[in-house]
Amino acid sequence: MDGWLGRLALRFAQRGDRTVLTDRRHEGPLLVQRTFHPEGPVCHAYLIHPPGGVVGGDQLRLDVDVAPGAHALLTTPAAAKFYRTAGPVAHQEQVFRVEGDGALEFLPMETILHGRSDTVLTNRFQLASESRLCAWDILCLGRPGSGDAFDAARCAQDLVVERDGQVLLHERLNLVSGDALLTRPWGLGGYTTVVSMVVTPAADGLEETLRGALAGHAMRIGVSRIGDLLLLRCLADGAETARAVLEDAWQAVREPVLARAPSTPRIWKT
Repeated sequence: MDGWLGRLALRFAQRGDRTVLTDRRHEGPLLVQRTFHPEGPVCHAYLIHPPGGVVGGDQLRLDVDVAPGAHALLTTPAAAKFYRTAGPVAHQEQVFRVEGDGALEFLPMETILHGRSDTVLTNRFQLASESRLCAWDILCLGRPGSGDAFDAARCAQDLVVERDGQVLLHERLNLVSGDALLTRPWGLGGYTTVVSMVVTPAADGLEETLRGALAGHAMRIGVSRIGDLLLLRCLADGAETARAVLEDAWQAVREPVLARAPSTPRIWKT
């Protein structure tokens, strides 16, 4: 097999009055060093990929289980970078299972796709009937500020949200350099950062609250609903402005959906 294989499996469960990481198994360069409890019951964990980048042929697999009643917040200390390849495709598959009335927040830093990269990304969230979820994704096409455009590159990204085995959302984004989708007004319109956020279960009227919280951001933002799933989409010119939108959105929805006042992960401030 070309490239590195990185696997990380985590399980979070309720122990007394707090959530703890009860099981951690890893193979290759993907790990969690320690967990934090800055807000007491909720377990914060930072996913670390020590090489700092992914090359053609690498495969990363993340499996996360959240037990009934547990509440885990996962984030990353730095951007994920997918580098150019001479042929082999890089794969990243992330699968999250949230049981019973468990809650998951998956709030990573951005994913940067370098020129001449070839990448397949999958995020799959498998929820139980009472589970709660807030997850976001920031996808950056190249590094325009450094002269690295999304040239001779492609990426296939799948986002799947299921509840009790029923698919609530399945989106596939196929990005190929030179495709009209990247530049036309009906597509990305020349924006280089693609943002999405999913929140469920969302009470009626939460979309209006979210739109109001984001009214001060001058960029293309859309908020839609599929049943009790709220979906935020945004096009931005860079990761910094994208994160500002998402952090404001998270501040607006966390208490209504997850019954917790916002408690910003310390790593975001470093």
